[in-house]
Amino acid sequence: MAEVKNKQVVLKDYATGFPKESDMDIVEGTISLNLPEGSNEVLLKNLYLSCDPYMQMLMSKIEGLEGFGTYAPGSPLTGYGVGRVLESGHPDYKKGDLVWGITKWEEYSLVSSDQTLFKIEHTDVPLSYYTGILGMPGMTAYVGFFELCSPKKGEKVFVSAASGAVGQLVGQFAKLAGCYVVGSAGSKEKVDLLKNKLGFDEAFNYKEESDLNAALKRCFPEGIDIYFENVGGKTLDAVLLNMRLHGRISVCGMISQYNLTQPEGVTNLANMIFKRIRMQGFMVSDSYNLYPKFLEFLLPHIREGKVVYVEDIAEGLENGPAALVGLYSGLNFGKQVLLVSRE
Repeated sequence: MAEVKNKQVVLKDYATGFPKESDMDIVEGTISLNLPEGSNEVLLKNLYLSCDPYMQMLMSKIEGLEGFGTYAPGSPLTGYGVGRVLESGHPDYKKGDLVWGITKWEEYSLVSSDQTLFKIEHTDVPLSYYTGILGMPGMTAYVGFFELCSPKKGEKVFVSAASGAVGQLVGQFAKLAGCYVVGSAGSKEKVDLLKNKLGFDEAFNYKEESDLNAALKRCFPEGIDIYFENVGGKTLDAVLLNMRLHGRISVCGMISQYNLTQPEGVTNLANMIFKRIRMQGFMVSDSYNLYPKFLEFLLPHIREGKVVYVEDIAEGLENGPAALVGLYSGLNFGKQVLLVSRE
């Protein structure tokens, strides 16, 4: 059986607070390129890996996350990626197929038959898009905005972490739906990106705002109809003061809270009662049945240039820890992707 070297990014030990590069190791194992007789697994050559904020939680010992695939020290990280099928014992995939789905942070991965993989049928767009705009982040933006918030033309939309993998799409979807949209980001360059390339009506740098409530009142004098929540904490507290009657909040992430040993409290929840606000958390994995509908909606917009996507691509597995850690201090500019192999 052909054995090859297999470089991996493994978790050394559980992270506490902000993940550090030293929490991970680059190791070299081996893997057989032949499937065992009767196996129904799929052997992938990983091409791109996705760096996503939720991965920090899986690197930590957080109570209640035991069933969400938390990482084990000494084992490779797992996450979304794009790969080519080298061998398949599964009837749905054949050698040479391009797929995206959950894989490991290594050069080659053996994926079990119960793990969902999506076959890539459209290759007239960059393959890296299937870690972002055409993968999990794109689906997250689509489900959280359209399915949960049911936008109406003319409504006022606020997006936090708006230049990230999900936020940049929510803003563009809001414009396609005829809404007014404002985003917050953490640098002048990211604010410029939102306003000048991604088509947001307005944007602000939250790091320069001493009073978030005042910033939101300035941008939304009549209040907010829809808030796409990516950060939590003080931002959520200020948003609650500025929501309109029957407003909707789609809770996608809380990146400001992931690294805190003591999460911040939210004090303005009473607004949910007298403003009749609907706030709902969601996991995109519950809605993958909508993937064909999502592609039908989004692919024409990408091809016509009506939706654009900004990627920040790091190259080489050895640079994976730095790329992932950089997410938590905002070093990435757009969707953070790791290129593993150009084949």
